[in-house]
Amino acid sequence: MGTSDASISKTWRSTQGDLTDEEWELIADLIPTYSGQGRIGRPIKWAKRDIVNAILYVAATGCQWRALPKNYPYWNTVHRYHARWSEDGTWERICERLTEKVREREGRDKEPSAGSIDARSVRGAATVTGSTRGYDAGKKISGRKTFGVVDTMGFLVAVVVVAASVSDNVGGIEVVERARGRTSRLSKLWCDGGFKKTFIAACGAHHISAEVVKKIHEHRFEVLPRRWVVERTWSWLMNHRRLQVDYERNPKVTEGFVWAAHARLLLRRLTDPVIA
Repeated sequence: MGTSDASISKTWRSTQGDLTDEEWELIADLIPTYSGQGRIGRPIKWAKRDIVNAILYVAATGCQWRALPKNYPYWNTVHRYHARWSEDGTWERICERLTEKVREREGRDKEPSAGSIDARSVRGAATVTGSTRGYDAGKKISGRKTFGVVDTMGFLVAVVVVAASVSDNVGGIEVVERARGRTSRLSKLWCDGGFKKTFIAACGAHHISAEVVKKIHEHRFEVLPRRWVVERTWSWLMNHRRLQVDYERNPKVTEGFVWAAHARLLLRRLTDPVIA
C-alpha cells in the first residue's frame, strides 16, 4: 500500500541533504577561501560550498572519507579542509553566529547565563590510539569521551573531546573553561552526580553555581528537570552517524564534526519553511 502525499511532512528534510541557497547565505562569509591561511599555491579547484556539503555528508552518513560519492570533491581535499577548519575554530564560529541568531529570534540574550553539562563516551575505532584513547569503566567503553555545555535551549556552548578514561571532574573543568570564553554571563550549571566536589568548587571559583540534579527514582527512568535538555542535544547530534563511533586520530577533528553536526541542526531551525 503506497504512502499518500498528505501523510508526508512538507517541512521534512534529510540530514545528509546539501545546503540550500538560504542556508549557505547564512554562513558563506565565515568559510575560509583556502585550507591554510596566507599560503601561496595553485588556484582553488573546488567551490567552498561543495567542500562544506561534502563534510556535512560524511558527518550525517558516517561513511569513510574514501567512500565519499564522486559528485563531491576528492576525499583527501575534503578531509584536509575539515581538519584545518576544526583546528582553527571555523566550525565553532559558524555555530556561534547561528546560535545567536536563533536566541535573538526567540527573544533571548545573545549570550546564555545558564546551561547544563554532560559527558558522553563513544567507542573508538582502531585509528584512535595513544594518549587520546582510554577506557570508561563505568560504561565499559574503550574510546573517547565528549564533554559538552549547552544553554537552556539545548544549543552547544562548548565541546571538549578527550580520552574516555578522563574523569568527569577533569573534563568538566576543561569544558567549563571553554564555555567561559564564549559567554561572560555564565552563572549557573546543572549537572549529574558524576561531577563531584572538585568540579563544583572549580565552578564556584569562577562565580558559577553548579547544581547536581539527582535521580527521582533509582530503578526506573524519569525525565530529570534541566538535565533532559543536554540529553536531548546528544540525541539530536547522534542522528549524525559519524558521531556514533570515533574514527579520528586527532580529537580536534572529532570536535569539528560535533560542531558541524550542530551547525546543520541550527541551519535547519533557522530556515525551516512555515506551513500556512
